[in-house]
Amino acid sequence: MNRIIYKNKDESVAILIPAQEVLDIVGLQAIAEKDVPHNLPYWLVSDTDIPTDRTDRDRWVLEDMPEPDGFGGESSEFTDTELQALYRQGVIK
Repeated sequence: MNRIIYKNKDESVAILIPAQEVLDIVGLQAIAEKDVPHNLPYWLVSDTDIPTDRTDRDRWVLEDMPEPDGFGGESSEFTDTELQALYRQGVIK
């Protein structure tokens, strides 16, 4: 699992591709909770689950999805602990 998908309020599909160095340090769940809009459900998927043909991307829909892996958090920021880990690894300065 290395992608985050969710449905925007306008029903369009959003795909988040996290930076590998951030993914390695804080994990996909923390990134999803930070970056998915508040209270919107999200799913953690593999890049192979996403169509490679982007021609009709504006027509993609999320259908027959399992229970979501989580919901967007209230804050669009990492926790202090996550930020300190990113700082120690040189990801942020």
